[in-house]
Amino acid sequence: MGSGKAGHGLPPAPAARMGPLCHADVRGWGGHRMEVIVLNKGRLRKCVFSHLLLALLMVVKMVPDFLDRLDIFVLEIEELEVPQIYFGLINLFSTVPILLAAMIYFSEFLKYCTEEEPAGLQLWQGYPVAVLWYSFIMIAMQVHIFTLIFAWKLILAWKNRGAAKKGQ
Repeated sequence: MGSGKAGHGLPPAPAARMGPLCHADVRGWGGHRMEVIVLNKGRLRKCVFSHLLLALLMVVKMVPDFLDRLDIFVLEIEELEVPQIYFGLINLFSTVPILLAAMIYFSEFLKYCTEEEPAGLQLWQGYPVAVLWYSFIMIAMQVHIFTLIFAWKLILAWKNRGAAKKGQ
């Protein structure tokens, strides 16, 4: 009866022919067993992908060291002025839109904060939209301001490191 496991009398049942989940007995195999197999195959696939991705990141991280050992000169990241470009892009594409949203909803937010019974406010599920926006804006501004601070400190540190290298 096929080439199943010796002594068990089960025929071979490849998972590829059975689809993603089997809820009924398929060729003598319990449906729950197949669900467990399929679930764990998916998890294993994700783990292998994660490991391969991390291995690729480690290789990419080590490329400058390999090139340095082979005496192949590549411009350093601070010499490419990537941090200054990054700093400008953060300002342009993240901080500026948040400030624009703050200006757009300012009058409605001020009306909500100052009037006892404000009328004509835009609501979402009973909450004033301007208050929801300002809640988001306060958190987003903190994140972006700290990102800008850390990027600026990194630019200064790289400039100082570059000046120290030139002085040697």
